[in-house]
Amino acid sequence: MASPSKIGYLLERVSQGVAAHDRENPGHHTWGIGMAYFDIERLGLEEGEELLPGIVLQADGGMTGQFRILCDGDHGEGAVEEEEEVVDAIASEEIAEPAHAPGPGPAPQIKPPF
Repeated sequence: MASPSKIGYLLERVSQGVAAHDRENPGHHTWGIGMAYFDIERLGLEEGEELLPGIVLQADGGMTGQFRILCDGDHGEGAVEEEEEVVDAIASEEIAEPAHAPGPGPAPQIKPPF
């Protein structure tokens, strides 16, 4: 079991996170906190444990050292998806005449292998 000060710190941060989420998203219902399974075990907590009234702890496979607010709302509903522009990296048309060296080039020098 983690020290009471660590659990107190966690509960304080979780309640601040839930309050901030509910303030920013008044139409969503917060029902849980998602944490990495490693963090749940390290703190001596259990999945499904009620941290705050109506807020349960869930292992969600996220990054260790972080928690996520779990709610029933869709956070991406107002976002507009942008269409990606595909650009060819190699030109398909030649826009200028290729440069040529003046006159014939020097003859290649071949040395015998011995």
